[in-house]
Amino acid sequence: MLESLVYPWISLVAWLAFMVFLTILILRLIFNYADPNPFGAVGRFGYRLRNLTDKRVYPAARFLATFRIDPRLAPILTILIALVLTYFAMQIIWNTFFVIDGLTAGVVLGNPKMFIGFTLYGLLSVLVLLILIRFISSWFVFHRTTFLGFVKRVTDPIMIPVQRLIPPVGMFDISAMLVLIAIGLLQTLVLRIFVYP
Repeated sequence: MLESLVYPWISLVAWLAFMVFLTILILRLIFNYADPNPFGAVGRFGYRLRNLTDKRVYPAARFLATFRIDPRLAPILTILIALVLTYFAMQIIWNTFFVIDGLTAGVVLGNPKMFIGFTLYGLLSVLVLLILIRFISSWFVFHRTTFLGFVKRVTDPIMIPVQRLIPPVGMFDISAMLVLIAIGLLQTLVLRIFVYP
């Protein structure tokens, strides 16, 4: 029910917001290279646009500057990050609605096997989310008291044995991708055994 009625509207709003953000950052990128007259109408608009987007673009510009890449290209990196975050947010919302609909159907139909299947699928989805957070934040420092420290403690029993087999390459942890693929296969297996026999 949620998956078919509510999710399309949420998805539409989220992708429209991304398109607006994309348009604004492309305009900023154009103004970065065009450098219009600051006293003209176009120059004043460009200045306001830069002020509006500085909080979002500045971290990417600082990151690019550390690698001696032109910081004026920061809107491109910001767009890519926004695209990835929007995509994953939509996947998380869809997955949440899928699990809620499945649990509801299991209760309404009086099917405990279906309820157990969607519960297991939901727990595996939470594990996937935690591993994705760990993967994305792998270049940050973990502290025991932070949320990232909690994510590390929860995912360590799975990740450490796999990392021993496949060590990280630079700042990227390839073993996380293998664990995510394995969990995805396990989710498919859970659905086939408990939900769609």
